[in-house]
Amino acid sequence: MSGYATHEVLNQPPEFAGFNAYLGDAALCDAVAAFGTTWAQERLAACGARIGSAHMQALARDANRHTPELRTHDRFGHRIDEVEFHPAWHELMIMLRADEVHALGWNADRPGAQTARAALSYLWSQGEAGVGCPAAMTFASLAALRLAPALLEKFREKILSPGYDPAPVPPGAKTALTVAMAMTEKQGGSDLRQTQTTATQAGGGKFRLTGHKWFFSVPTSDLFLTLARTEAGISCFLAQGWRDEGERNFLLLQRLKDKCGNRSNASSEVEFRGLEAELVGVEGRGIATILEMAQLTRLECALGSAGLMRQAVALAIHHASHRTAFQRRLADQPLMEAVLADLALEAEGAMWLAMRAAAALDAAHDATEAALFRILAPIAKYWICKRAPAVAAEAMECHGGNGFIEEHAAARLYRDAPVNGLWEGSGNVICLDVLRALTREPEAAAALRAEIALAAGGHKALDEWLVAPLPPPTEGHARQLAQQLAVALTASLLLRHAPPALAEAFCATRLGQGGGFAFGALPVGAGAAAILQRAAVLVPG
Repeated sequence: MSGYATHEVLNQPPEFAGFNAYLGDAALCDAVAAFGTTWAQERLAACGARIGSAHMQALARDANRHTPELRTHDRFGHRIDEVEFHPAWHELMIMLRADEVHALGWNADRPGAQTARAALSYLWSQGEAGVGCPAAMTFASLAALRLAPALLEKFREKILSPGYDPAPVPPGAKTALTVAMAMTEKQGGSDLRQTQTTATQAGGGKFRLTGHKWFFSVPTSDLFLTLARTEAGISCFLAQGWRDEGERNFLLLQRLKDKCGNRSNASSEVEFRGLEAELVGVEGRGIATILEMAQLTRLECALGSAGLMRQAVALAIHHASHRTAFQRRLADQPLMEAVLADLALEAEGAMWLAMRAAAALDAAHDATEAALFRILAPIAKYWICKRAPAVAAEAMECHGGNGFIEEHAAARLYRDAPVNGLWEGSGNVICLDVLRALTREPEAAAALRAEIALAAGGHKALDEWLVAPLPPPTEGHARQLAQQLAVALTASLLLRHAPPALAEAFCATRLGQGGGFAFGALPVGAGAAAILQRAAVLVPG
């Protein structure tokens, strides 16, 4: 305001907006080409323009500041169990569904469809992560519903529709459907064998479920998969959010979780009081059935965390490229350059690991690729989701105190970073799954070893790793195993697909002895400037 200014604001970076998140990501463009998905480039570029827009950033900010609100009753006292969202959430959902983040892998009948869909998911995790939750579960639901062909036939078209229909009405009255899952209970958490919710036959192929679920994300979903006990054991069921008669199914939303992050997305505690549901898969084999879906949601966790890392690093590089201290740009100062380059190594490695998992899903008609996906999904999920919080914290520090305020996107990324490590199995649970794949499915272990060995001769550290013994396949060593396999495969992928300087630096610091426990301890001559140039996003203006 004229007459009130005491100083001129200087030395602040311009807004990080108005760029194309796909075309400005050289590594992602390389991955799309490497995995045979160039036919999707026009679609990915259009999505990238949306993700990099100022409008997307405003929507993300509003959706996370104005969080969902539970309405258990209407003003007349009728029980309704609905959730109100800010308009920004609905606009984000419209755009995400139109991009087919939830559906392209199933809708596009051509090679590379799952990889193209994964690239969309990776991009959207840089726009607003909360809407990724309903997208991920809707996408993954088809893996479980394939075991209930009649239900899949009934709902498939609307599940995969590019439209968005938030109306609280039965599926038959809607043009598009969202699918969720409600699994964990208070006494069991990730141990689904402790499920206490019961299911009794109600005739006509229907069951009635009574019990509770402690974490039910997207309680506004039109359909959701859940677990309950029958006389045959724990079984998987599909329930509608609203019954065909028009009323809410027999569930009561107790409260919405006040979460650390992922705040735009509603997560609830719920009670089932005679919930109407239909059996999915074989009765008594519910955990095995739902794990078909979990394998895909774990891939989504890896993609989401990799995308978050990419956004955090790009923001930090943008800041350091436009801010000076001690007469030099921050990005030109050796210590900051090393930190940013180390972060960029981690982010690009995560992207390649996640996208290779998606490519294995794409080629799952091949027995070797199917076996590879079996073990690669949990490995990628574990390692990438473990690295994301560390990357988010270091990237925030690059901004100084200005990154530690809620107006800055770095703060939201920091709060969002842990969620994928928790969702779909925490670290120990995922490492035990890696262990199961190694010990019970030798074809998966062989496929992974062969994939890593494709880069044999590319770097001394990888060659030494290939001939060294792995930790024993015991529970106490499960984390060491998962970490070593993740890092070795990432190194192999970078050696085959990334610029030599970047691959060399990764191998030297992650497989060799050239790195440190904190980001930025790169060896001299690691090519930091070239790594930063590849990772930087050009923002117009």
